[in-house]
Amino acid sequence: MKPQRLAAGAALSLLMLNAVGEQYYQTKTPYQPRQASASYEAPPQGYRAVYTQLLARHGSRGLSSMKTDLALYNLWQLASREKALTPLGAHLGGDLLQMMKANALLGYGVAGITKPGYGNETMQGVMEHKQLAERMYRRLPQLFHNAAVGAQPRQILLVTSGKDRAVDSGDYFAGSLVAQQPNLQALVVRPPSLAPRAEMNHDSRPAGTDRFLLYFHKLSAKQDLVADDSDPLRATCLASQAYQAWAKSDELRAREAAVLAQPQVAAAAKAVLERLFTPAFIEGLNQGRYSAANTGAYSYTSADKQFTNQLTGDGDTDIKSSVDAAQALYDLYATAADMKTELKADFTRYMPAQQAAVFAATEDAIAFYSKGPGISENGDVNYRMAQTLLDDFFGEVDAIAKGDLSHAAKLRFAHAEIVIPMAAILGLPGMSEQLPRAVSYSYGISSWRGDAVAPMAANIQWDVYTNDQGRTLVRMLYNEKETDFKRSCDHAKIAPASHYYDYAGLRVCHMPK
Repeated sequence: MKPQRLAAGAALSLLMLNAVGEQYYQTKTPYQPRQASASYEAPPQGYRAVYTQLLARHGSRGLSSMKTDLALYNLWQLASREKALTPLGAHLGGDLLQMMKANALLGYGVAGITKPGYGNETMQGVMEHKQLAERMYRRLPQLFHNAAVGAQPRQILLVTSGKDRAVDSGDYFAGSLVAQQPNLQALVVRPPSLAPRAEMNHDSRPAGTDRFLLYFHKLSAKQDLVADDSDPLRATCLASQAYQAWAKSDELRAREAAVLAQPQVAAAAKAVLERLFTPAFIEGLNQGRYSAANTGAYSYTSADKQFTNQLTGDGDTDIKSSVDAAQALYDLYATAADMKTELKADFTRYMPAQQAAVFAATEDAIAFYSKGPGISENGDVNYRMAQTLLDDFFGEVDAIAKGDLSHAAKLRFAHAEIVIPMAAILGLPGMSEQLPRAVSYSYGISSWRGDAVAPMAANIQWDVYTNDQGRTLVRMLYNEKETDFKRSCDHAKIAPASHYYDYAGLRVCHMPK
């Protein structure tokens, strides 16, 4: 099947505006809270915090696998053999080797990292979650104190996607909470995972791991199939399959190709590469005379000789054009921002800010359609699969509103692919607005930005308050900034300018059935 052509007038024009902080790391942006807690709105008089819940992306990480780094290194080697390197380009090879080694040994010797190597959190990521937990504790000290000393100790539920970096984030976060108040350790519970009713063997779903809640973008027909139409998880399974079909669709590939085919992208790639390679080599790359892929085997051993990681590239990442090469370099530039402790190489010298801005906008355009709100004619295919997670958030507060205080907190750790659709299904302003098929994403048209929606350690928190009359209020923080629910829920605010919502009204707004 040939890729579908875009509608007339739908060539994706990216209007260049500065990204947040002018660093242009987008979804690889290191985490920073978006608001100082001292400026939070005070709870209404007579209300006390009784519960909190969290959804968080894992912390800053290295490369997920040996792909762009190895492919670019092989291209560099080819250019070196062709004597096609500039003085700056000559330095790139050593820095690429540093990047590969740092990722191959990532996490070795770090307490809490069970399997060192690609895909692990960096020390920066570890600290992001430790500090996030510290700030949660400082915000709600009485809640945690009361949870441990009451007649009926309350549980702190800990759930992850099951992927190493999410599991580690949860462990570091929980450990940091316990460091603030040691008697919380006994309250941390890893609950049973959701599973189809017909599933008899739960060996693949250990306690504290939940794919239907926190890995719903990749539910598999083999592992997660829900055949029973009456099973409440069937809708999530079907929604995941629909999303995965979109992610593999010809239309999405055509949109991505249109983004990369824009003149400003080619111009940015040329500007980046001409600082590293000779014009003849760049021309040969674009004409197909030169190419590279992530092939080859490498072995890395820790300084203490106690750990060795042997890796072989799978050959699936190709560099066949200057845009491919510059995109690979942008990926490493952004990743390096998350590896300040482990990586001494400075990749900013290879990616000037002006060109980084172009590739940041390119990444946002692709992410908007592949992970973000997407095309309005496609309905909710990009985020319908988050409904079970949204139900879980409301279910937790339902229990509190009914007087069930058995849970003090629920802490969930997952990925950008979970946080992004959660923001969309919540209808959050700036994070959920779709675009018609004939209107192309650009910074001038859409306010959706990867670095705002899903930086490293991105998080959504709901703090729950009650008074003696039994009224329940909810306040949401997004990346620790007080954030309104969707505009149609404004009637549930306790005051027009408040960030506190009457839960009964909020629930009717979001969950009318």
